[in-house]
Amino acid sequence: MNERKGFLLVLLTAVVSGISIFANSFAVQGFNPFAFTFLKNAAVAVFLFSIIILLKELSAIRKLSGKQLLQLASIGLVGGSIPFLIFFYALKFTPAINAGFLHKTIFIWASLFAFLFIKERPSKSFAIAALLLLLGNFILFSISSFALPELLVLMASLLWALELSISKNALKHLSGTVVAFGRMFFGSLFILAFLFYTGQLQDALAVSVPQFHWVLVSSCFLLAYVFTFYNGLKHLPVHKAASILLLAQPVTAFLSLAFLNEALTLKEAFGLLLVIAGILLAAGTAFLLSKAKSKGPSIAGAKN
Repeated sequence: MNERKGFLLVLLTAVVSGISIFANSFAVQGFNPFAFTFLKNAAVAVFLFSIIILLKELSAIRKLSGKQLLQLASIGLVGGSIPFLIFFYALKFTPAINAGFLHKTIFIWASLFAFLFIKERPSKSFAIAALLLLLGNFILFSISSFALPELLVLMASLLWALELSISKNALKHLSGTVVAFGRMFFGSLFILAFLFYTGQLQDALAVSVPQFHWVLVSSCFLLAYVFTFYNGLKHLPVHKAASILLLAQPVTAFLSLAFLNEALTLKEAFGLLLVIAGILLAAGTAFLLSKAKSKGPSIAGAKN
């Protein structure tokens, strides 16, 4: 039952992510991406702290041990700050299509790190699912080069993937909301330090009214993303959670098709079909076959 709950929450995360990618394509225009990231991350940290108070989890914050604080700070550094800065810097020099392909390989690295550090063992069908997902992504993005900018995108993807294992370990004793807050709070502090050191802090302070509106919109999407994802990750293996997130691609493609009148080529449709098939194979079976697991000993004894 817990895994079904995790599946539904991360599925919701993927839908939110797909809508957010579509909306943020308008939000970041004419905006310093580092300042934009700091403002929305800081706003989400405030929102999450308010949720923690409403859910009466403030005592969990007060009871955090030194080790847990260090763990949350690590999540903020590895997942909530450095990869964002690297990724946005690399986007200046690499085509978005290359960055898109490399970013979508996160599920591979996340599965590898989860196997190495928290001993997760994916099912045999996951290998087939991984091939489907990689092939689907290659068809959709068709990476054209690999140089220093692409290496930086890959580094950011590796850091985000590593963060999932750190977060999963922290979720053993903390709620998803507290872990999400730690990621956004400490991540915001590290990005703030970067803006101050590089002389870009004024860009975060000189925000126009239209830009402020976009910060609020993006912050709401990000709040929904981190709240659903980390509460879902608490009940779901890392490799499955990371795979489900790829559903954001079909969601974004549908929105572009519906509202921007963008044509979907046969090649792109085939790529999206492979991605959806890979997601179902990698993560969906736990949800779709959950009742069947309880009926047969051979199925119930299968490894996740």
